[in-house]
Amino acid sequence: MADRYGSIAKSISHWCGRQSTFLLAFGVIAVWIVTGPVFGFSDTWQLVINTGTTIVTFLMVFLIQNTQNRDTAAIQLKLDELIRATQGAHNALMDIEELEERQLEVFRARYERLAAEARSALQKGMPDTGTPDT
Repeated sequence: MADRYGSIAKSISHWCGRQSTFLLAFGVIAVWIVTGPVFGFSDTWQLVINTGTTIVTFLMVFLIQNTQNRDTAAIQLKLDELIRATQGAHNALMDIEELEERQLEVFRARYERLAAEARSALQKGMPDTGTPDT
């Protein structure tokens, strides 16, 4: 079931990202605006667009989240592979996105310290390259 949803979500997200889909949505809004005087700008006329846009927005939130989750997982796997394949890289950083916030802060503080040291070295005319230990 999850694979089917993912496949459908992927297809819909590709379709929604096309220029023709945007033009279709723009056309629907244009038709709605033009029909305003015909329907006397009634409450029902307004309710039609409000209901339609609310439904589309509600469904798109889940579609966008699914696409974002899939893209993020793919990026994380690619980064993990780069860490794994790079000589001297810290393998402990693989899958770091799964750590608790407190643990992430420890790693972040280490790297912020390294960055500050590198900036200080630059100001003294020294190179900021290399692979310092964390």
